[in-house]
Amino acid sequence: MTPFVIVNARLVTEDNILDAYNVYCSKGKIVEIFPCRDQKIPSEAEIFDASGMILSPGFIDLHIHGTKNYMVDKGRKHLEELCRILPQYGVTGFLPSLCPAPDGNCDLNLLTSLSEVKSKGTEILGFFLEGHYLALTGAISTLSKNISRDRVEKLIEAAEPYKLIFGISPELEGIEALLPLMTESGYPAFITHTAATAKQTERAIKAGAHHATHFYNVFPYPGDREPGVRGCGTVEAIYANPEASVDFIIDGEHVDPIALKMALACKGTKKVCLITDANMNAGLPAGSYKSFTGDIDVAYEGGPARLSKGASYPGALSGSGLTMDLAVRNAVKFLNIDIPTALAMASSSPARVLGLHNCKGFIKKGYEADMVLLDEELNVIKCWVGGKICFDRT
Repeated sequence: MTPFVIVNARLVTEDNILDAYNVYCSKGKIVEIFPCRDQKIPSEAEIFDASGMILSPGFIDLHIHGTKNYMVDKGRKHLEELCRILPQYGVTGFLPSLCPAPDGNCDLNLLTSLSEVKSKGTEILGFFLEGHYLALTGAISTLSKNISRDRVEKLIEAAEPYKLIFGISPELEGIEALLPLMTESGYPAFITHTAATAKQTERAIKAGAHHATHFYNVFPYPGDREPGVRGCGTVEAIYANPEASVDFIIDGEHVDPIALKMALACKGTKKVCLITDANMNAGLPAGSYKSFTGDIDVAYEGGPARLSKGASYPGALSGSGLTMDLAVRNAVKFLNIDIPTALAMASSSPARVLGLHNCKGFIKKGYEADMVLLDEELNVIKCWVGGKICFDRT
């Protein structure tokens, strides 16, 4: 791999943008960062001129099912194509997300096949299982009924060498006993699709489920206990716990932006992430599509998928049409936050959720060379994954 230098970049830190910096990379790592005026460019290095554009850490999508007519659930070739496509949206690492099949053995066979994929683009950081250990369906048509320890062990084995993240509902009977096994890899379990009590949620967080995905979506309000007394449940328990982090689908329809503002006020940027939870319509124009959740309708590009007429709940949300670069632009627009904060929610914050913040999520010496070059409108111009350029709009 040829060493390279990105010159004349506006370098993004977690809370600032530094003008006129160079970033020298070799063997997939960031070797040196220095102001343009300070040092000479190594003679052996290939040069990429950033022309004063924004250089950000690569984006990490913690929850994504598909993009551009490709779906993880459809198998190995679809996953390989997703790895190839996602760098154009600035994504350098992701958790391909799977829903349970009606036949439990299909889940194991699919995971075994997907685990053989070696990406030539965006890095697979593990797999997210959504629906295998949940109490509420949401847009998921099938929920697994097998809540045994043996089942968890077989799923973990099928995914090797990749790690698994389990989506869980804290109220599901027996889930607390399984959480130590589910999280022994070092990845947390993700709380979602839940109407749990505050106490059930607190116990789940303590047992290793200290992140909540597509927060506010399928997190129903538990209801008032008596007139004048507002009930508290999962949402309040997560907000109150300093260990818990959250992620949101910021498309303007899945959740009111005030919920993200409240999360930032309660937890700060380090505990709040952006995700896509993208369905196959992400990156595609308005229209009708056939998805893993059934027929879906999309009103505009970037808009959410909604179940078509004839479905059990016509018009119900069924994943988003977001790409990660659009999520970042929406965060700036909807939340009135600065660019470094929005970019941190797509990079360093999700890296922390996975415990990868010592090697990913920042442009720092010794870190992996996962970077995205953005213009002033936050459109992706170039994307590097592990020091390899995987997308170049020019």
